[in-house]
This record gives sequence, C-alpha cells and structure tokens, in this order.
Amino acid sequence: MILARRFAPPVAVFLAAVGLWYAASLLLLSDQERFLMPLPHDVLVIGFGDPDNLAELLTALALSAQVALVGLVVAFVVAVSLAVAMSQAKWVERSLYPYAVLLQTIPVLALVPLFGFWFGFGFGSRVLVCVLIALFPLIANTLFGLRSVTSAQLDLFRLHGAGRWKTLWKLQFPAALPSIFTGLRISAGLSVIGAVVGDFFFKQGEPGIGILIDLYRSRLQSEQMFAAVLLASALGIAVFWFFGFLAGRVVGSWHESVREPRT
Repeated sequence: MILARRFAPPVAVFLAAVGLWYAASLLLLSDQERFLMPLPHDVLVIGFGDPDNLAELLTALALSAQVALVGLVVAFVVAVSLAVAMSQAKWVERSLYPYAVLLQTIPVLALVPLFGFWFGFGFGSRVLVCVLIALFPLIANTLFGLRSVTSAQLDLFRLHGAGRWKTLWKLQFPAALPSIFTGLRISAGLSVIGAVVGDFFFKQGEPGIGILIDLYRSRLQSEQMFAAVLLASALGIAVFWFFGFLAGRVVGSWHESVREPRT
C-alpha cells in the first residue's frame, strides 16, 4: 500500500504524458509531418531497438556522463573551498560573493565559443563549461548551510574552548550537510546540461550525446534524436536521484529535508 501511494502518482503522470504524446503525433500531424514528433513506440524500436544505434548512444552517453562528473567534482571542490573561506571572514565574502553572483548572471552560452578558442575543443573545455554552470548553486547552498548554525550553538562551542577550525569541522559542516546536498542535486543536473551544451558548440573530438543530438537533427533522424534526448534526460534524473539517495544515507533521519512528508 505504501509503495502504491509512493509510485502511483509519478506513474500516472508518465502514462498521461505518453498519451498526450500519442495524441499530438496522431491527431495534429499528418504522415508527412510525423517526423517532427515520432510515435513513442517508433522511438523505442528505431532509437533503442537497433543494436548499432543503441551502442552509439550508450558510448556517447558514457562520454557526456564522464564530462559531467568531472565538472561536478571540480565545481564541488572549488565551491566548498570558497564557501568555507567566505564563512570564516566577512571581508572574503564581500570580496568574492559578488563575482560568484556575476558568474551566475553571465550567459555561459556566449562564453562557450571563447573557451574553444582559448583552450581547444577537447575534454578540458567541456569540463570547464560544466564547472561554470554548476558552481554558483554549490557556493550559495554551502555558504547558507555553514551560516545556518545558531549563535547559541556557537557560544556553546566557545565555552568548551573549541577553536575556529574545530567549530567548522564539528558544528558548521554537519549543520551544512543538508544544504550541501541540495546544492549537489541542483548542480548535478546543471552539470549534465553543461556537458550537452558543450557538445553542441564544440562539435569536435569523440562525440558526446549533444553531438549525436545535433547530428540526428541535421539528418532528420527524429526517432534517434528523441532517443538521444531521452537518454540525456535520464542521465540528469539519475544523478539527481543518486544525490537525493546519498543525502538520505549521510544525513540520516535527523533533518526534516530527508523525512517523508505526511499525507
């Protein structure tokens, strides 16, 4: 009964979306126009049912996943380091946080071609795109979490003679874990987007899932293109779910962010 309540709503929404997909393709498009929105079963048969095409998709997906993962790790290390520095000194926050906000407002898509000119069109430039897109949510959420401890908790640590770094490690980091994982869940999806966007612009080297999407588009292979889009979406959902699962294991049940809502 519990599993039914948990999984029935998303399954119902999924079935409704597939039904709308069928209706839009069959009722709104003629046979000649159906390449604009192929039927779901055609996407499954042509996009995923062909072993050669499936192997091509999975190879490209693995490359994009690798780029997204490396970019996320780099963004996490940089973001946590900056957030810790800003949490320990107000002058550091005043010096760096405005530029973190500026980084969020700059259209990264406009910078992607420049990265290609400056650093080449290979793996490193694609990772850099992921880092820039994923960085700000990690900085903002980590800094918020580190600052979420109350003055009473800080006073208690000071009474027991805890220094700045012991307070950071024993008090602020544990308090910041839910916020850090929230930032990771957001940035993980953004990193996948960055990997796909980098493919669209660079279009060189070993093809990632973004290059395949653009290639299928140019060939009007709509079934394969939809399959590639679905795989890219599945990658984003998978990393979002993974960090949600990891948050539940690390944070445990003591924080309301990982508790099941009451029905």
